[in-house]
Amino acid sequence: MEDRDLLSSIKKGLSEVFPWSTCSVSMETLPIPKKAYNAFRRQYLSTILLQSIGEYAARSLDNKAFNKILGVTEVDLYALGLNFIFGEAQLQGKAAIISLYRLRPEFYGEPPNRNLLVERAVKEAVHEIGHTLGLRHCPASSCVMHFSLHIGMTDRKGRDFCRICRLRIDRFAKQYG
Repeated sequence: MEDRDLLSSIKKGLSEVFPWSTCSVSMETLPIPKKAYNAFRRQYLSTILLQSIGEYAARSLDNKAFNKILGVTEVDLYALGLNFIFGEAQLQGKAAIISLYRLRPEFYGEPPNRNLLVERAVKEAVHEIGHTLGLRHCPASSCVMHFSLHIGMTDRKGRDFCRICRLRIDRFAKQYG
């Protein structure tokens, strides 16, 4: 990931949603495992990339509950049974990943829009970190934990949690923070 400003914007967005946490950006780049690439699909299997990030997390993080690593990639991701995904996370784990590939307005034939890209990336980052904190998908369409089948759903939901998901996150923060 070469765009430090974009990473800083994602960091700022995460810090706003999780104000009791500390977020830092590492400029270390992990290699993308060759075995993750599916030439037929021209996409990368997210679970292999997530495993690599998880292994890095196991080597790099201490055992505190809030130590999480979010990988940010430019490659197109998919998961088994899905045409594509915006991201994936280890449920109650240490690692998560988001892809900017389908978050960019240019992917949909629109002109580049930095603010829209940042907003989408922050939503997906918060969503995936929410999974690492134990949250599952939420039925409330405005909640950041709502599953996005397409970019319109990502655009419609907020960057924060609904009341119920926020209570769960706050309870977790009090317990482990």
